[in-house]
Amino acid sequence: MFPADTRHIMQRLLTGLFTVLVSSISLSAAEHDGTCDSLTGTKRNIVTKIIDYFGSANKHELTRKPDFSIIGGPHYSSDTKFGIGLVAAGIYSTDPSDTTLYPSNFSLYGDISTAGFYMIGIRGSHIFPRDTRRINYDIYLSSFTTYFWGIGYTYNSRDKNKTSYKDLRFTINADYLWRIGRHIYMGPTAEYNFIRASDIKANEYLWEGESRSTNSYGIGMTARYDTRDHLTDPYSGWFIQIDQRFYPRFLFNGNYNFTATEIGINNYTTVWKGGVIASRAHLDYTSGHTPWGLLPSLGGSHTMRGYYEGRYRDKIAADITVELRQHIYRRSGAVVWLGAGSIMEKFRDFKWKDILPNAGIGYRWEFKKRTNVRLDIGFGKGEWGFIFNINEAF
Repeated sequence: MFPADTRHIMQRLLTGLFTVLVSSISLSAAEHDGTCDSLTGTKRNIVTKIIDYFGSANKHELTRKPDFSIIGGPHYSSDTKFGIGLVAAGIYSTDPSDTTLYPSNFSLYGDISTAGFYMIGIRGSHIFPRDTRRINYDIYLSSFTTYFWGIGYTYNSRDKNKTSYKDLRFTINADYLWRIGRHIYMGPTAEYNFIRASDIKANEYLWEGESRSTNSYGIGMTARYDTRDHLTDPYSGWFIQIDQRFYPRFLFNGNYNFTATEIGINNYTTVWKGGVIASRAHLDYTSGHTPWGLLPSLGGSHTMRGYYEGRYRDKIAADITVELRQHIYRRSGAVVWLGAGSIMEKFRDFKWKDILPNAGIGYRWEFKKRTNVRLDIGFGKGEWGFIFNINEAF
């Protein structure tokens, strides 16, 4: 009745929505009936304990010791087959007496499937007392069978170029920032990437003779202007980020010698009770001899949701998104967004006809205080996709 790609997206969407909606209904009941056990002395079973666990996940006071909670469940897709995913979120404060200090946060995430797909990682932000310094980090290891369409819009837009290969990668990314002025932060940034493509089924010419296995070491500086009222679920403020990294040959980058510049401008505005307009303009630009695996791209969980991650890639990628986030009831919310993006080798190569449209809707459930689990379904030009993740896309 439906094409294979459509069926597996619908299966994942329905499974995810069912899991979260059942959890939300159960939690609402627990909130109303939470005193029954203490009054009647009824023995609490494992289901009741699980319901109570998630029911209180967003009610803990911030302390120096991380408040740690776990959520997970099964999923299915035609690519990864049956799998189990887990996300663990923690929040804490380096100075609980300072109620104006942003809470520090971290997320551990993992996924494994019967098709050999696996991913494990940790990301987060550590905020020092009085917000004098910040450490941001993201570390992950993944292996999965994915697709490659080549480099550049002409190749990427052709469905016949879709080529299966096995992607193995290990990434470490960290920033150390000092506050140098009101809402202004600056400091060094470093990144390491190992990427290997193997088991290429066809169309090896799409790699244009590039090495299938690369190690990339980058260092640079990052600057940020941040007036957000919260790091993971802002209702107001600005966040402007400029990253400049260098990957010179003398840092063991082999034949690759390139630079990478990333600029992001985010704004958050409360427009009515429970309603927030979030907008983001984003530019990713590289120059020099850039490895195929580190070329700027569109798609995935954070950028141009609904497009296959990495399908559209070139030396420059730019996108813009406007999203309405609306609280609905208790710990439930919804979002709707519109966006557009494009890729090009050089700025002068930009063409209006190459702009890729993007739109989508999503469900939000407050897993921890102002830390949301999100279920998004995004639509693009000729494709769409489902995303399950923690924290907002931007």
